[in-house]
Amino acid sequence: MRRRSSVLAALAAAAVLAAPAAAAAGTSGQASETGGRTLSFRGMTLRLPSGWRVHDHRDRVLVTTGKCRTPEPFAPDCRGFWLYGPEVIAYGAGGRRYTGSKPFVPASGAPVGCPFAYGSVQVLGRAGDRGLHRVGRGHTAKYVAWDGRCVKRDGRTTALFTQREWFLPTSKIVVVDAWKTPGLTKVLRNATWSRRGAS
Repeated sequence: MRRRSSVLAALAAAAVLAAPAAAAAGTSGQASETGGRTLSFRGMTLRLPSGWRVHDHRDRVLVTTGKCRTPEPFAPDCRGFWLYGPEVIAYGAGGRRYTGSKPFVPASGAPVGCPFAYGSVQVLGRAGDRGLHRVGRGHTAKYVAWDGRCVKRDGRTTALFTQREWFLPTSKIVVVDAWKTPGLTKVLRNATWSRRGAS
């Protein structure tokens, strides 16, 4: 009963959360609005498949890979993944510094909307797969996949998903993907780095 009450309280607060956390100022990454080219962020360059579009929100970048009604991180019905820099990492574990030991949740005390269902919030549970994944030559990310579900006000689960995270602590980048984006692992593995992003 206590768990259901906390979910209901979270959903009530979700009504107030119309947008993700405000963009942090001073990003050092550069993103192009053109799809099918490259995305450079904090010294890391990704070659993106044609059709993927980049939306630069300063210290957070959204890459949409399909249908997207509102191109904002964690917005419902927006297929894609997110890249975050140090200013978001500073509070990316529910208000505390993100280290990869807990799921990435870019809000403190406020629920995060479910990317798969309007009127639901996401609830992240146990870690499944974890390990080290290569992100370009000489760079290794801490990888973890979290079990997630979308929960309605009445406690009903409306969707199940996996939130995948690649964390590069030295480069101060975290990549978050809730859509099991096809090809993303390969895109990250083939990343190139400038001297600025050397770790």
